[in-house]
Amino acid sequence: MWPDVVDQRDFYATSLGQTVCRIVRHSVRDIWPETAGMSIAGIGYATPYLRPFHEEAARTLAIMPAPMGVIAWPAAPSASAVREPNVVALAHESELPLPDLSVDRILMVHALEHAAQPQAMLRELWRVLADGGRMLAIVPNRRSIWARSDHTPFGHGHPYSLEQLNRTLRAAMFAPLTARRALFVPPTRRRFVLSGAYAWERLGARWFHPLGGVLMVEAGKQVYAAAPIGAGERARRRYLPASIAAGREGPVSPAK
Repeated sequence: MWPDVVDQRDFYATSLGQTVCRIVRHSVRDIWPETAGMSIAGIGYATPYLRPFHEEAARTLAIMPAPMGVIAWPAAPSASAVREPNVVALAHESELPLPDLSVDRILMVHALEHAAQPQAMLRELWRVLADGGRMLAIVPNRRSIWARSDHTPFGHGHPYSLEQLNRTLRAAMFAPLTARRALFVPPTRRRFVLSGAYAWERLGARWFHPLGGVLMVEAGKQVYAAAPIGAGERARRRYLPASIAAGREGPVSPAK
């Protein structure tokens, strides 16, 4: 079951959510230190982690799955500030409104653990990822206390072990390249715990590495593998401009 986008937004507005964002975003940035000139897509609820790339990459966009809902991003920093153009779209996770080989980096957060058909979603990501591109999957770690904490987004959906995540990616023609864990700080909103979050991270990475709250696996395409199921045969939806659709009588179905 997909979470509601408003619940996700509200979590990341809390002190715990902001701490999570800083920690995970630091690890993402460590994996992808240079993205100038690239096209980057966030899948799921990835907008909290896209800001550094939005300011650096040639193009940044976010796609939120239809069952989750959508919130425009970037948001204006204040009521008097000028809002930046919205870069978020709503789409079915197995039918992304992107051309083949159009994205250099894909950041998937709060997505894979909720997908009813994870292979269909991953195959679609394989389609839009450029040859030589990279995908970074971030999922709850099955062995962590975060996966058992209902008051955070990481306590919902299907958590993964590292072995399970690697097998899932390989089955969708992705080759896992690097893996790491993050979020060793306990999932509590107590101020004295959150103030020492980076100390928890250093301690956990050294002594309790298997217990990190999230798994982060970077993967590349297996371009030598067989084509995705239905590639070249599946009829993709085409959408009519609003001006044309409005001139027709009755409901308008997607053209085949």
